[in-house]
Amino acid sequence: MTRQIAFIGAGNMAGALIGGLLADGVPPGQLIATDPSAEKCSALSEATGIRTLQDNREAAALADTLVLAVKPQILRGVAEELAASVQQRRPLVISIAAGIRCDSLQSWLGGGVALVRTMPNTPAIIQSGATVLYATPEVSPTQRERAESLMRSVGLAQWIEDESLMDAVTALSGSGPAYLFLVMEALEAAARDLGLTPETAHLLTLQTAFGAARMALESSDPPEVLRARVTSPGGTTERALGTLEDGGIRDLFKRALTAARDRSIELSRSLGGV
Repeated sequence: MTRQIAFIGAGNMAGALIGGLLADGVPPGQLIATDPSAEKCSALSEATGIRTLQDNREAAALADTLVLAVKPQILRGVAEELAASVQQRRPLVISIAAGIRCDSLQSWLGGGVALVRTMPNTPAIIQSGATVLYATPEVSPTQRERAESLMRSVGLAQWIEDESLMDAVTALSGSGPAYLFLVMEALEAAARDLGLTPETAHLLTLQTAFGAARMALESSDPPEVLRARVTSPGGTTERALGTLEDGGIRDLFKRALTAARDRSIELSRSLGGV
């Protein structure tokens, strides 16, 4: 029997997942997406060949895997609307809504649901994301594989067994692209101040960031070893790194991630009503 994957919500992240699944060879006929806008539904169908609906409950009634891809602020109402269908159909439910804990979702969906909570990040839009997954006890090994396969269509997928760590994940990979964009922004500005043209500063910054990330990905050595290899004693890199260390860069990043983790906890309590 053909398994149906229904996306409740057709925003950027849902679009990225749909694109990743299609690129992986999933037939368009196995995918459904919903959106209240008829115009958006029509455009998505034309672009991807998948079925689109404006009725969330109709899509849920057809789904073996149900992906909740709406904004966290409206997820409670959407989940409660879908509860009857979920209880009857018993699909695997995958949430990509930031900050909504499994106990809240279970309550809104009627309980006993095979539920996987995920935290993807924005590079998923170009199939280069990092997604962390957490499964409730109701999720079978086969369903875990199904969830992992879905999220791997847009990049790396990593499981955690303690849901409370999702707040640290949010602080690291969820918010992390913004930290790196800020570092790139600061490097560009400094290079311009040293006399490089804006175009040269921009291109060199991008290629340096890309090259360093690729080296780290393809190497079995940790970042500190890679850093040491390009830091000659008494050289320019050593002088620059010493300045960053004197400025407390490590403590600053620790404080930043801790602040993001704490804010994630606050938002989860607020959004989930727990």
